[in-house]
Amino acid sequence: MNIFIVGDVHGCFHTFGEVLTHWQPATDHLIQVGDLVDRGRYVVETVELARQLSEAHPSSTTFLMGNHEQGMLRHFGPAGPYPSWLLWGGRSTLEQYKCQPKKLALHLPWLAERPLHWQNDHLLVSHAGLADSPHANDPTHPDGLLWRRGPLKKLNKLQVVGHTPTPKGQPLTDTATNTLYIDTGAFLRRHLTAVRLSPTAELLDIVSVRTHRQDVR
Repeated sequence: MNIFIVGDVHGCFHTFGEVLTHWQPATDHLIQVGDLVDRGRYVVETVELARQLSEAHPSSTTFLMGNHEQGMLRHFGPAGPYPSWLLWGGRSTLEQYKCQPKKLALHLPWLAERPLHWQNDHLLVSHAGLADSPHANDPTHPDGLLWRRGPLKKLNKLQVVGHTPTPKGQPLTDTATNTLYIDTGAFLRRHLTAVRLSPTAELLDIVSVRTHRQDVR
C-alpha cells in the first residue's frame, strides 16, 4: 500500500475532514504524526474521528503520539496536574472536555496507546524525528522523538515528521538529513498538509488544505 501521512491537526476538525477526502483507504495506509489535541476549537471531535477511523480500519491506520498528547496524558495521569501543558494549548482542550467528560474517559486510554513511530525499510515516521543524540528514543527528553527541535540524524531511509511548523506553511525537505517536515501550521491559520508516498518513500502527491476559519479562534 501507499502511505498517506497527515501533519499536526491540533483540533482543526473541519480541515482534517477535508484532507481525509483525499485518503484512499483501499490503497493507502493512513498515518497521522500526532498532535491531534490542543489549540483548535474541535479537539474532542478530532480525537473521536481518529479513534473511530482506527477502529474501522485497524490494519491501515496509524495515529502516532505527539508531545501534546503526552502533555495531556501527564496532566490527567497520576503525576498530574501538569500546569505547563495548560500554557501551550492544554487550557482550550481542558475546557472542551469539561462539557464531554464521557468522551474524556474514552479518549485518554486510546491516546495512551498511541505508538511513537511507524517504519518500513524505506521510511520512518514520528512526531519530531530521530536526532543524532543518545536520547533520540526517549519520549520525555528535549532531544527525543516527541520534542526534538533542530537537525535530525541522516538515516538510510526518509524521515517524515511534524512538530516544527514550516516557515511558509508548505512542506519542507531537508536534503542534508533526508527529512520531510509536514507540520504546515494548521493552528496558525496556514495549512494542514498530507503527503502520499510509495512503499519505497517516493513522493507521489501533496495535499495542502487551508485551515477552515471555524477551526481556530
